[in-house]
Amino acid sequence: AEKISAILHFSNLGFSLFHQSFSSVSPMAAKKTIRNPELIRGVGKFSRSKMYHKKGLWAIKKKNGGKLPLHEKKPAAAVAAVKPPKFYPADDVKKPLVNKHKPKPTKLRASITPGTVLIILAGRFKGKRVVFLKQLTSGLLLVTGPFKLNGVPLRRVNQAYVIGTSTKVDVSGVNVEKIDDKYFAKQVEKKQKKGEGEFFEDKKEEKNVLPQEKKDEQKAVDAALLKTIEGIPELKAYLSARFSLKSGMKPHELVF
Repeated sequence: AEKISAILHFSNLGFSLFHQSFSSVSPMAAKKTIRNPELIRGVGKFSRSKMYHKKGLWAIKKKNGGKLPLHEKKPAAAVAAVKPPKFYPADDVKKPLVNKHKPKPTKLRASITPGTVLIILAGRFKGKRVVFLKQLTSGLLLVTGPFKLNGVPLRRVNQAYVIGTSTKVDVSGVNVEKIDDKYFAKQVEKKQKKGEGEFFEDKKEEKNVLPQEKKDEQKAVDAALLKTIEGIPELKAYLSARFSLKSGMKPHELVF
């Protein structure tokens, strides 16, 4: 008897779960009823006048003073000036961020002022003593040997690669207003495409010749500097000599 009651209990439980699962399913959507079914294609069962009464259009007219209400058409959307792309790329392309970086003027070292004699620490003219003329907009230092003394022309140097000395030269008579960063820009020449016949011909690369304007500018700066340098004893020899450390010299104890 206990087994039979247990079987009946589980059967009732299964039936209730089965009933709940079917009851949770949404009923099928009701079919739309057509007010004027077609007898044949294009011919309705009721006439226009009959449908006028069936739809209740007479009541709507009566309510609105004998006229059917007119619905204002929505204004057409403005045509976009820039249309979005029709196809979306398969791979997501990252949008470049807006660069809000503003160039800040490079702060000049306190020990470097116009006319200060500097010692170049690296590069082609390593160990040479030069005269500082001015700081350019790029933050680089405009220096010269002068060229007639130690072979250092008008040149741009980063202040990280120079040592400022206590020696100074008066540069008030030197005019360097025309010299800026564009003065040192290289002229890029367009390479001509070689034809089939010229492909195997070896052409010698012409050496870059310094323009005459730059030569004249260098001579003018050197002439103005040499006037003041010659007035100071031993300064000419000091600028001509190359700086170097000898045995026994301690760099951290030197006073420049």
